[in-house]
Amino acid sequence: MAGFTVALALIVIVATIAIRVDGHEFSHHQEVKIRNHLKRLNKPAVKSIMSEDGDVIDCVPITNQPAFDHPLLKHHTIQMRPSFSPESDSTFTKKEANIIAQIWNKAGECPANTVPIRRTKKEDLLRPKSMKRFGRKPHHSIPRTTTFDPTKGHQYAIMTARNETFYGTEVIINLWKPYVQVPDEFSLAQTWIVSGSGSSLNTIEAGWQVYPELYDDNNPRFFVYWTRDGYRTTGCYNLLCSGFVQTSNRISVGGAYNIVSRYGGTQYEISILIFKDRKTGNWWLSLGKDIIGYWPGSLFTSLGDGATRVEWGGEIVNLETGGKHTTTDMGSGHFADGGFKKASYVRNVQIVDGTNTLREPKNLYYFADKHNCYNVKTGNLGTSSGISFFYGGPGRNVKCP
Repeated sequence: MAGFTVALALIVIVATIAIRVDGHEFSHHQEVKIRNHLKRLNKPAVKSIMSEDGDVIDCVPITNQPAFDHPLLKHHTIQMRPSFSPESDSTFTKKEANIIAQIWNKAGECPANTVPIRRTKKEDLLRPKSMKRFGRKPHHSIPRTTTFDPTKGHQYAIMTARNETFYGTEVIINLWKPYVQVPDEFSLAQTWIVSGSGSSLNTIEAGWQVYPELYDDNNPRFFVYWTRDGYRTTGCYNLLCSGFVQTSNRISVGGAYNIVSRYGGTQYEISILIFKDRKTGNWWLSLGKDIIGYWPGSLFTSLGDGATRVEWGGEIVNLETGGKHTTTDMGSGHFADGGFKKASYVRNVQIVDGTNTLREPKNLYYFADKHNCYNVKTGNLGTSSGISFFYGGPGRNVKCP
């Protein structure tokens, strides 16, 4: 009997050790995956800048940025500047955007021939439900180009141009700091360049967003995005996968702002220009007077022939936490009817046509999923503001339960 007891005890001890070993092995495997993922994202830097908002900006040699991990870009030759810039046919003098610097700019600058990349931390990879989806649009937020219930995904208040071929757009959007109810919801304002549909959808996107799950704060941040297959397997935010080629050493995609528009007060803006370099096929991005970089034409399929529509405006994710519509703000959190200094706005809307000319679009449509939650309305911001509109809203309210 004593021998049996000893043997049983030994079995229990061995089993316990096995469980511990297995548990350690699983944890070690996860750690290795995380370290490898961080190594792919965080390239060796010649200089690192600590921003007052907690970001670390790594100044990475331009030839060593994540873009060139993409199999289509292995032998890509960097285009440092576009072959041309589109000219405007406007007869009025455009009011320049009241642009602000990113927070990290206060702490230093990156040397020439480097690009500023926001460092990804271990905690960033652990916040999403799946590390594989880090930096990508989650499945609940696949846009309206596929069949989905708008009350359980994205909601929009936008203006759209259609019925011609587009080679870019220029627009000015005012900057806010909207309230976001839960970390995996977001609120943004952007422009979309779009062709195709469903699994063949191609998009190029740029604007500002508040997205706590991605950035671990509630600051508005400049962002870019792209996809060639309807958000299924390609594309990501900023430089969190290979694709977008950055050339600027002054602006960080994913960089934060701490000066924003005030209700009834000063309005701060970002000015975005996206256009196709017809000589190289690359799609260039400028923020104000800074050329940021480009999406190589080889990343796309249908966008190679130009875009079939361009969109501008606001977007939120509504996860219906607690079975109720989200209270996440879109834009300023006020409806479009509030007008200037109260509602969010988009102004000086222009498209790039087949002659590489910036002009006002002709065929415009307005769209909002739920007018009682967020809406969109034409507006007049003055003769120097060209085509403009207001959008936004507070989400859940008496008329939007």
